[in-house]
Amino acid sequence: MKKIRVFLLVLTVLAFFSSVRAQSNGPLALVMTAEGPIMPPMLAYFERGIKTAEQRNAEVLIIQLNTPGGSVETMLEIIQVMRASEVPVVVYVSPNDAIAGSAGALITMAGHASAMAPKTAIGAASPIDSSGSDIQSTLEKKIKEILKARVRTLTESRGTKAVKLAEAMIDDAKAVTAKEALDAKLIDFISDDTEDLLQSLNGFTVQMDDGSKIKLNTEDVRTESVDISFIEQLLLMLTDPNISFLLLAIGVQGILIEISSPGGWFAGFIGATCLTLAVYGMGVLTVNWFGFIFLIIAFVLFILDIKAPTHGALTTAGVASFIVGALVLFNSPGTPQFQQVSVPLVIGMGIFLGALFFGILLIALRAQHRPIQTGSESLIGKTGSVKTFEGDAGQVQLESELWSAEKSPESESISKGDLVEVVQVRGLRLIVKKKL
Repeated sequence: MKKIRVFLLVLTVLAFFSSVRAQSNGPLALVMTAEGPIMPPMLAYFERGIKTAEQRNAEVLIIQLNTPGGSVETMLEIIQVMRASEVPVVVYVSPNDAIAGSAGALITMAGHASAMAPKTAIGAASPIDSSGSDIQSTLEKKIKEILKARVRTLTESRGTKAVKLAEAMIDDAKAVTAKEALDAKLIDFISDDTEDLLQSLNGFTVQMDDGSKIKLNTEDVRTESVDISFIEQLLLMLTDPNISFLLLAIGVQGILIEISSPGGWFAGFIGATCLTLAVYGMGVLTVNWFGFIFLIIAFVLFILDIKAPTHGALTTAGVASFIVGALVLFNSPGTPQFQQVSVPLVIGMGIFLGALFFGILLIALRAQHRPIQTGSESLIGKTGSVKTFEGDAGQVQLESELWSAEKSPESESISKGDLVEVVQVRGLRLIVKKKL
């Protein structure tokens, strides 16, 4: 009986390890989540995800995409990396209400297979220039023709209808729903979620760029996430116009505070750090650098109002200049909506900075009108008691100290016990007059 129990235990252990081994050797699907503007940090995330999929010999790499668009240069690099992948890349526009706008539309087309969640949209891929406005004349035609040639290579295997729709997204900024995209065969599936997509992909054949065809096996597939790293997330966050604006405002303020009141290091250090991070973000974003001049003028006006008080007039002008500068910098006409800074944030920050510098101004004014608290000048106007006095000179008790004193010419005669007021200080001698 004991031997039978041992035998059954061994069989159970072997069955368990066989199951674990079978699971570990089963097909692997890696899932990335690309959400936000298509900027250089996103390219690094794509490269890392594809490299990981290749190293782990994944069956498929699914990229869940939700983006309003972004840099054309970054988009073209992402497409190049995707098409060179040894692992089939499936672009899945999700979750519901997500979009694959502008550059995101071309990235979706670049997938070896593509899918969309039911309530999503794709399109509006007309290019814009570095200032955010529509590209004009010959340059516009050149860039559009290049992009149209690229989408033709990506969609020609899908049929004429898909090619025409892709070109219309570039020529006319056309956008369509998931159903419309599927009807035109621009995408392969409409899937409710990742699990539904994997079921649809099972047995689906994809065409790789080297000419080979791969039949996907996603039955009993294991899924693992490839999360965006902290550094990638940080750099992507810095390309948020609201974050860049706040860093710029804090950075310039810190530097100007350090310049106006040298000696400390904290304000200068914070200012330099914030400015460095802001410059990175603005180097990636679509900005009009003319607005930076207004921001500098605003902070100069704030500092001048402290140094040469004008009762808040310069601070008010500084607030107006700050708001105008920020809006010109980030919200020039034609700038994509996702790259524009929040107007309430700009106005709120302008009012906050104005109130801050106005508060500093009030402190400075009070300090100028406050009686002198130290030194010999601080004794003028104070009252003392006469200890001894003969003729025009004597000694006066002032607070806890005994001073030599001399009668002021306009004072009445002074005698012991009288109260006197200090009207002048000459070296170590007080000039006093009798207090009536």
